[in-house]
Amino acid sequence: MSAVEIIALAASVSLLSGWRLYLVTFVTGLAMKFGWIALPDQLRTLDVLANNWIIGIAAVGALAEFFADKIAWVDSVWDAIHSVIRPVGGALLSAAIVDSADPAWQIASFLLGGGAAFVAHAGKAGARTLVNTSPEPVSNIVVSTAEDVTTGGLLALAIAYPVGAAIIAALLVALSISLVVAARRALRRLLEPKRRQAG
Repeated sequence: MSAVEIIALAASVSLLSGWRLYLVTFVTGLAMKFGWIALPDQLRTLDVLANNWIIGIAAVGALAEFFADKIAWVDSVWDAIHSVIRPVGGALLSAAIVDSADPAWQIASFLLGGGAAFVAHAGKAGARTLVNTSPEPVSNIVVSTAEDVTTGGLLALAIAYPVGAAIIAALLVALSISLVVAARRALRRLLEPKRRQAG
């Protein structure tokens, strides 16, 4: 695996962690444990993800997130709690992927990975805030399921074709930023009539 592919894999994994940290950790751990992916020497530091305890904790987290994400008010609370957890998790996964012999690369990867995970999380949380205001549950379930499928598909792509996944990840970062801006504008429009009434 080339340096470009390693950076691309780190970027993709950290971004996806901003959406589904537990699912990314669970799938990566299983893939390593059962040899579904052959890790090059640079990724041996990720062996800890194949630990049974880590896989078990990630599985419980992924299952809880799967159901929590489908219920509007629970999703909003879940996203608020994970505003710190997802970026830190994404940063740690990103740092683990790069060569541990070079501390400068690890620190840069940690910072960039955390930033990517935070942007992805902020975009997801912002978009879901708008969807969660809908009184019917169908739209929330559809959007959540689309996030599940997209995360799983991009994770598989990141393992097989890291550079291709990184290009898609970059596009998703741009989308996430635009979702944050759109959510902010929509919330302003929602709150404006209430401010006028209060004034």
